[in-house]
Amino acid sequence: MLDNLQRGTICIEDLEIGMRRYLQKQVTDRDIQLFAEVSTDANPVHMDDEYAMDTIFEGRIAHGMLTASLISAVIGEQLPGHGTVYLRQDLRFLAPVRPGDMVYTVVEVKEIDHSRRRVTLECHCAVGDTVVLKGEALVLAPSRKFD
Repeated sequence: MLDNLQRGTICIEDLEIGMRRYLQKQVTDRDIQLFAEVSTDANPVHMDDEYAMDTIFEGRIAHGMLTASLISAVIGEQLPGHGTVYLRQDLRFLAPVRPGDMVYTVVEVKEIDHSRRRVTLECHCAVGDTVVLKGEALVLAPSRKFD
């Protein structure tokens, strides 16, 4: 797993519009198996090669929410980071992620409401040149005033 900065916290006082952080991770069979166990979603399109070949995907795919969890990793660990509270996440799933795919996740600061400590983040995940998921998150950012 590769990320662009150390994990930690960027307080709202230090955030700027356009600030970005990213994460790159290869989705493995083990990731899919563990996600199925944790989520209890063992849909055969994720777990069974033979079954998945007869679907519109023509093969197994990762859970959409597994891919979305990479956005959560960037938000919770890097931007804004530790102490961030999720308020909302809107997602659009645009293409499947398959076992072995390298997913590149980007989170960017779009709006900052300092008075309410709210930050709107634009988020997307891509495999190669294909955007597989995009959306927007609203979070409550940590602040030095509340340490």
